[in-house]
Amino acid sequence: MKKLLCWMAALIMLAASTAYSADSKESVIETIQKRGSIRIGMSTFVPWAMKDKTGKLIGFEIDVARKLAQDMGVTPEFIPTAWSGIIPALLTGKFDVIIGGMGITPERNLKVNFTIPYEYSGMSMVAHKTKAKGFSSLKDFNKKDVTIAVRMGTTAEQAAKKFMPNAKLKRFENESQALQELNLGRVHAVVSSAPMPVFHALKYPDKLFVPLEDNFTREPIGFALRKGDHDALNFFNNWILNMHEQGFLKEKKEYWFESKKWEDLVK
Repeated sequence: MKKLLCWMAALIMLAASTAYSADSKESVIETIQKRGSIRIGMSTFVPWAMKDKTGKLIGFEIDVARKLAQDMGVTPEFIPTAWSGIIPALLTGKFDVIIGGMGITPERNLKVNFTIPYEYSGMSMVAHKTKAKGFSSLKDFNKKDVTIAVRMGTTAEQAAKKFMPNAKLKRFENESQALQELNLGRVHAVVSSAPMPVFHALKYPDKLFVPLEDNFTREPIGFALRKGDHDALNFFNNWILNMHEQGFLKEKKEYWFESKKWEDLVK
């Protein structure tokens, strides 16, 4: 009986110690403030994040991340990462948060926590005028003799599988490789997040076109962070709410997604 009581006491102390350890675990918000910088995982997607003619990072995501860092009183540190490995890199602590046009999906949400949406995106398509001549619907592209290029590990890949299951998919590590394949006429189309397909078609009007009038999906975009950090999730959510209310996100969306004022920066 005495041994049993000792075991019970030990278990209670262990549980209390574990609970204290979990409760006292430092939030990434505190880590960022102590470090004086926020490490941001991102990948290049036009016009979400890209390099200008001088090699400087610009884009919608970059402006959002810089504003976040400014409001936190720290400096932003951008860590470009291959999209296929960006969530594992977050989980291993390579950076503090992903701000990279990441669509909120159930599959991803099993691995990371997402903030409320700070923007919405959707899938669009840019096609080759010769190879996809006369194509004007998803049905036209959903054929065995059609090849679609996508960036691997993205919601574009998921959308292409879902809406064009009969087409062949060519997967690339980055978007520029997929677009180059299209420019060379080796694939019928590239599926990607809007508004990139429209911008790319406008860049090469002699050989490319946008076959669909509207985006064929709509997806919420959120910050991604490691699970279990409720303080960070609370802070980021409230920051996003404030940016919506202040009109900052609307202003940046209009500049990067609905105008061409920035094009000379990258040409």
